Amino acid sequence: MTTWFITGCSTGFGRALAEAVLHRGDNAVITARNADSITELAARHPGSALALPLDVTRHDQVVAAVAQADTRFGGIDVLVNNAGHGYRAAVEEGEDAAVRELFETNFFGLVDVTKQVLPGMRARRSGTIVNLSSIAGRTSPVGSGYYAASKFAVEGLSGSLRQELEPLGIRVVVVEPGGFRTDFAGRSLGQSAEPIADYASTAGTRRKSAAEDGSQPGDPAKFAQAIIDVVASPEPPLRLLLGTDALARTRAELASQQAELAAWEHVTVSTDFDG
Repeated sequence: MTTWFITGCSTGFGRALAEAVLHRGDNAVITARNADSITELAARHPGSALALPLDVTRHDQVVAAVAQADTRFGGIDVLVNNAGHGYRAAVEEGEDAAVRELFETNFFGLVDVTKQVLPGMRARRSGTIVNLSSIAGRTSPVGSGYYAASKFAVEGLSGSLRQELEPLGIRVVVVEPGGFRTDFAGRSLGQSAEPIADYASTAGTRRKSAAEDGSQPGDPAKFAQAIIDVVASPEPPLRLLLGTDALARTRAELASQQAELAAWEHVTVSTDFDG
């Protein structure tokens, strides 16, 4: 039986995935900063669910949660680093404390959980690590520079991690969702408090709007099934795009990059030593 360890299960992707893996009969360590939000879900699966409090920015809670998972289920087969949130601001508008907290959650928290889980996976020479990125991890949406930067960091780390772990029998997958009908645009999305008028037509157009929540094309239940399917695959991809909007944006970004490479190739190749 597969044992999952999923961060950020109170709502959204984490909740949908936790419900799906428990429904199919797998074990799941489900975590949230407020464990009260997941106790009811765990109570419906008393033999296979373990609900734990986990703020990924607190090292003591990370260590304790992984230890309890190992004690209860004998090891973690699949780690899903889902905990995170968004932040919108023009780069100049970004508030230092908010930006640092964003990176502590979206990047450094992910790193801490991964480092605590890896010794067990290495000992067993098996496991899968699923890191939640975003379409913003491939593109740089205006007004979301700091969020994109946190996800670019996850992408860069994951690419190296995959190469380090592949010889040890451990797989790494980065998931890049587009817009899904979660609460990401609600309580999970912060923004700078002091807008600057000069950015009204750029970053200002991305400022949080309640109308965004509930109109996204993606279905969280289908997201959860896609994660289950990719984990079950014998050869999962490094990067998994989810959503037609994510696919369209990525194709446009790649086409733009190809055009720019061609336009500046003469300068690119001009910098080598002659001869």
